[in-house]
Order: sequence, then structure tokens, then C-alpha cells
Amino acid sequence: MRSLWIRWLCAAGLLVCACAAPATEVTVSAAASLSDAFKEIGRAFEAQNPDTDVQFNFGASDALVQQLAAGAPVDVLATADQDSMDKAAAQKLVEPTTRKDFARNTLVTVVPADSTLVPEGLPDLERADVERIALGNPASVPAGRYVRGVLERAGRWPAIAAKAVYAHTVRQALDYVARAEVDVGFVYATDAAIRKDRVRIAFTLATEIPITYPIAVVAGGTGEARRFLGYVLSPPGQAILARYGFLPP
Repeated sequence: MRSLWIRWLCAAGLLVCACAAPATEVTVSAAASLSDAFKEIGRAFEAQNPDTDVQFNFGASDALVQQLAAGAPVDVLATADQDSMDKAAAQKLVEPTTRKDFARNTLVTVVPADSTLVPEGLPDLERADVERIALGNPASVPAGRYVRGVLERAGRWPAIAAKAVYAHTVRQALDYVARAEVDVGFVYATDAAIRKDRVRIAFTLATEIPITYPIAVVAGGTGEARRFLGYVLSPPGQAILARYGFLPP
């Protein structure tokens, strides 16, 4: 009788497991510079929504838009500049009424932590002892576009471009500096903050337009996608972003 009771309990347990609803998955494509902050936001969101599983796809903003246009299964898009989100909107890839700015950033020049170079401004980057400068490819990486804009206005783009080592993402540019494979790099302040043991900020660049991050639900997005977007904009979400150095929108 006891063994029969045990078998019944096991069968009932298996039935419960078989009938349990699978977690709803939300896929978020986000700019590489958001990696650390968004991973924590994802964990916090899942804690509040235990039936939801958040998956991330990080990369250069333009590449994320291209993936979305090619049919990548994405629910939420968060980019590092307005230009890339404008491209998504022009192709009707996102729901325009959901588009919101959720963070700001600043652009900085960094050197390896143990470097003897102490550049104090853009003119110093043209010195002979500065041979390799990492930056995101302006053709696809927002950080690279911001850098190019600053340098063009200062009349220094040709000289810096001759030394450029182009990266596929801003995080790759950061890695080049952290590994001392280049002399100088251009990254966001938030990127420099997460590798402050390996890189040192030399000076800040003033961009003509603010570095703002927009987020939007992908066309045909689910209610869970909207809830995730809402969490990013909520006080808890904003507090997480602030801990990683992002400024309020």
C-alpha cells in the first residue's frame, strides 16, 4: 500500500511538471555599451516576473537594426543613438508610440592604466608617440559616429583617421585599450568605468548633440515586451542604469 501511494505521488508530480506553463521569452537587442546594466535589469525584471525569461542580443546598434530587418526574432530594441533607431523606424520595424529615451552617456578618451602617455586634449593625439587609436567604426557604431563628428568639427579627423584601429563595437575598442594593443581609445564613460582597473580616462569629449539612448517595442511586440520597456523606464530600472554610470534621459 505504501509503495502504491509513493507511485501515485510521483505520477502526480510528473503531471504537474508536464502541465506547467512554459516561461514567456522576451528577446532584447541592445547596444553593446548597455551589456552590464541590461543584464542586471533583466535579472531584476525576471525576479518580479518569474514566468518571463529575458534573452539579450548585444552588438553595434546599426548591426542590430540590420538583423531586425532581416527577420531576427526580437521583441525590444535599445540603441546607443537616435540615428540607428531612426533607421529602424523608417523601415517600420518598431512601434513608434513606444519609442522613449531612457539614458544618456558621455564620450571619453582612455589609455591603458599603466601607460606613460598623458594626452590632455585632441592635439596631443597627433603626436608621433601616439601610433594606434581605437574607435568604433563610424559606419556602424554610434560611438564611432560621435567621435568622427567631434574630430571633423575640430579639423582633426584626417590625422586621427590615419592612426585609427576600427572596432566592431565600442566594447571591442575598450578591450583593445585594456589589453594595451593600442595607445588610445574612444569609448563611453560607462565603458571606462567597468574597466577602471585596466584603463584610465585621459579627457572627455564634448559632443555637439547629447548622447541619448532610445528604446522601443518591435512592431507586433507582446505585452511582456511592453512591460520590459516599462521596467527600464521605471525608478528601479533607472536606478540600475545610474549605478553603471548612465545619466537620466
